[in-house]
Amino acid sequence: MTTNIRVLKWTSTVLTLLGILTFYLDYYPYSMIPHSLGIIGWTIVGTITKDKPLLTNFSLQIPIMIAGIIKYSYTTGIF
Repeated sequence: MTTNIRVLKWTSTVLTLLGILTFYLDYYPYSMIPHSLGIIGWTIVGTITKDKPLLTNFSLQIPIMIAGIIKYSYTTGIF
């Protein structure tokens, strides 16, 4: 189990940083994909380890990301 959590942590870290990098390189909205997956991964890690600060940080990013996806969808005419 510890190995699985370690792999999930590193995968989530890489995805989150890749999302941040692609955002600042102006690859929006594609930057939302790796960043969202990283956020979900870190939320899972926080839930498994019962790490409240980690869980608070990343679980609160989920509705922010959803709001961004909805805004992008409406401004581009997808919805």
